[in-house]
Amino acid sequence: MSHGPPSGLAAVSSALLAMSRHLEVRDVLKTIVASARELLDAQYAALGVPDDHGGFAQFVVDGVSEEQWKAIGPLPRQHGILAAMLHEARSERLADVRKDPRFEGWPKAHPDLVDFLGLPIRDGDEVIGALFLANKNCPKPEGSCGFTAEDEELLGILAQHAAIALTNARLYERSRELTIAEERSRLAHELHDAVSQKLFSLRLTAQAAARLVDRDPSRAKGELHQVAVLAAEAADELRAAVVELRPADLDEDGLVATLRTQIQVLDRAHTARVTFACHGVKALPASQEEAVLRVAQEALHNALRHSGADHVDVTLDRRGGGAVLRVSDDGCGFDPQAVRRAGRHLGLVSMRDRASGAGGTLTVESVAGKGTTIEMEVPGG
Repeated sequence: MSHGPPSGLAAVSSALLAMSRHLEVRDVLKTIVASARELLDAQYAALGVPDDHGGFAQFVVDGVSEEQWKAIGPLPRQHGILAAMLHEARSERLADVRKDPRFEGWPKAHPDLVDFLGLPIRDGDEVIGALFLANKNCPKPEGSCGFTAEDEELLGILAQHAAIALTNARLYERSRELTIAEERSRLAHELHDAVSQKLFSLRLTAQAAARLVDRDPSRAKGELHQVAVLAAEAADELRAAVVELRPADLDEDGLVATLRTQIQVLDRAHTARVTFACHGVKALPASQEEAVLRVAQEALHNALRHSGADHVDVTLDRRGGGAVLRVSDDGCGFDPQAVRRAGRHLGLVSMRDRASGAGGTLTVESVAGKGTTIEMEVPGG
């Protein structure tokens, strides 16, 4: 039985489907690189998204360990062959990248690259990335390139779909940024109105107390007590607004606090009632916390945007050394018979990928007209 690289239409189809499953730009980039390396059976693959300053805004590699990547050092600049791909927007297929006149060397810890295949990822006339592979796993006569014209053609197809997947992911992230911006604008108006009213009342009450302090000290005392109450209420309003406006930080705040903060914001932003309860959950490994947060966000997005729910309940419970996330809504649900179509629409494939990637499981229960429950379990450390 063959254990070589996948080949044929099925392999290409699998690679393209994998790219379309993700919505986060970083996940899309990693999937493109891993798919390209597996499909063309190369030792190394990388994808760089250029910035406007001669460097790369993002750079993802496959075939290099975390330790190797850290030892290599700073991200590459847009020079040499990378620059040719980005600025001249043409493919490059080389028998030995080190012998090309444009080669400018690499850091000491960098793996040795020999045969090389690279091409730009284009969105219309704009070059939005450079995708390249090195060291094809095959016998190579001296001075010849392991990558063939067919490989170049196949990578070209992959790059076209990569451009679509990357553009879609950018649009998704942009839409999320706009949603957050709208919510912040709404909170700013709400904060201005609420605190302005409190401070106006505070000023009037303080003025009344000043007038009464000589002729009616007992009434002045009552007004001063009211000043203290109003000041405390204004402080509470400000504190609540700051918590909501400050972006939740998973690394700094942990999973429970981050989820609680985001759900409080959603509860205020939507007509549906959104609640959160947590029971006995301890800190989880970072990869699991991130996966749980992303699945919760996706499930909440579905419930609030698509289900028409009046109530969405989120719970996080301890189970053994790990945790179980449950997101339940009383919305329209969907027909399990149409689960394939619904799965694509609701991002269920992406959620399952995140769960399995963190060593966990995801289950979905839904009945048309009776709501949906998404449950994710992770094992903990």
